[in-house]
Amino acid sequence: MDLSVALENFLSPPILFFFLGLLAVLVRSDLEIPQPIPKFLSLYLMLAIGFRGGVELGHSAPGGQVLLTLAAAIAMAALVPVYCFWILRRRLDVYNAAAIAATYGSVSAVTFVTATAFLERAGIPYGGHMVAAMALMESPAIVVAVILARLALRKPGPDGAAPASTLEGGWSHLLRDAFFNSSVFLILGSLLVGLITGERGQTALHPFTNELFSGILCFFLLDMGIVAARRLRDLRTSGGFLLGFAILVPLLNALLAIGLSRLLGLGTGDALLLTILCASASYIAVPAAMRLALPEANPSLSLPLALAVTFPLNITLGMPLYLALIQRFGN
Repeated sequence: MDLSVALENFLSPPILFFFLGLLAVLVRSDLEIPQPIPKFLSLYLMLAIGFRGGVELGHSAPGGQVLLTLAAAIAMAALVPVYCFWILRRRLDVYNAAAIAATYGSVSAVTFVTATAFLERAGIPYGGHMVAAMALMESPAIVVAVILARLALRKPGPDGAAPASTLEGGWSHLLRDAFFNSSVFLILGSLLVGLITGERGQTALHPFTNELFSGILCFFLLDMGIVAARRLRDLRTSGGFLLGFAILVPLLNALLAIGLSRLLGLGTGDALLLTILCASASYIAVPAAMRLALPEANPSLSLPLALAVTFPLNITLGMPLYLALIQRFGN
């Protein structure tokens, strides 16, 4: 791996602000981003990346590779929770295994946004259709994980009685929450607006969606650093098994995505974004869906793993490592 790339990523303003948030908690500073500002920052990032992706998608020539890439992204989002659930069931109950499997099968939009900023600093182009891939990968893992939980819950218990299903609200509520939660809806809606308005829209919104982007990302990652540091305490009860899972499974998913990118003949930028999507873990969409679908699952397990372990791993060491592997073994 090129150490200069890794060092540049560590010393970039967004990453340093993330570490500043971690440090604030460790030294017991009273620094805090008051609500609802963090939610606004998140909505801004979703709008900006979706809109810019839509504009870029308009520049992309529609073809078989774009469709294959989107299909591969959806397939990975459906496959990852299957083997994650199988691994987690060795130590966890059905509910928590399903919730964590969904977390690692779905994606982190903030990790994706950070990766696009990383590519832009490196001058590496990427396709706008990767934003659509991110949006499409949010929901399949949720649906697959709940199906796995329902199938597991049909098995008789030790006393011979079948446990009751806890899928409150039914499938219509689950699917609505999976496909129309705020992050997915805003990403897809902004993508559509960018696609329709094209260059005219890009010119009109350029100061808002481009010039402000880096500053807003720094502010958001400062808050994420504060939240992640507070969640580290919850990991004391999770044990070494889940800690190892949160490190090794993203690396395995990244290797699978790099191999898939090579098969598809993706460019360096698109390959890195697909890899970072497959290696990331959701801490926004999935917890909201699991609260509805599997209320017995303990969010103090899935959230700290995604936010305090996998997220920092990906945005610090992960991106330069994945880029080095793609450049070494790519087409």
